[in-house]
Amino acid sequence: MTTCVALLRGINVGRAKRIAMADLRDLVAGLGHRNVRTLLNSGNVIFEAARADTEELAREIEERIAKRCGFSARVLVITAEELEAIARSNPLREAENEPSRFLVAFVASTATLAKLKPLAKETRAPDRLALGPRAAYLWCAGGILESRMLPAFSRLGGEEVTTRNWATVQKLQAATRA
Repeated sequence: MTTCVALLRGINVGRAKRIAMADLRDLVAGLGHRNVRTLLNSGNVIFEAARADTEELAREIEERIAKRCGFSARVLVITAEELEAIARSNPLREAENEPSRFLVAFVASTATLAKLKPLAKETRAPDRLALGPRAAYLWCAGGILESRMLPAFSRLGGEEVTTRNWATVQKLQAATRA
């Protein structure tokens, strides 16, 4: 069994695309996965899968959400090992001290990271964007709502990116180790 994390994009924000975490757990368990648990109300699912084909796992969860909930939601699945590597690869270590202002952007492919390269070279002080081998790291010095970098980042990354703040990344790590 492989411990995996499913990261759902854009659910339970406002009134649209609402899904109860108990329903989400049942949905993922209904696909044959074990030890299914959720973290927070923002679409983080930790589970054990018989196979580690993360793209196929994401597609299956997306299809089940559309069928059962009546809306589409992008899903990105990574293994616990990949989550650890992404956290270890953080090039903005100093940002870890303020986890609510520090975002990790999980991407489905390295092609998405390539689209972000020009933005990473720009200066939008005091915000910073750094790219790792499997994720992007965004420091929003004045907070997420005040960020000058985040809107441009969101435009370039589009639907292929889902972000979690550093505090959530740490909680996901703890949950995958449990």
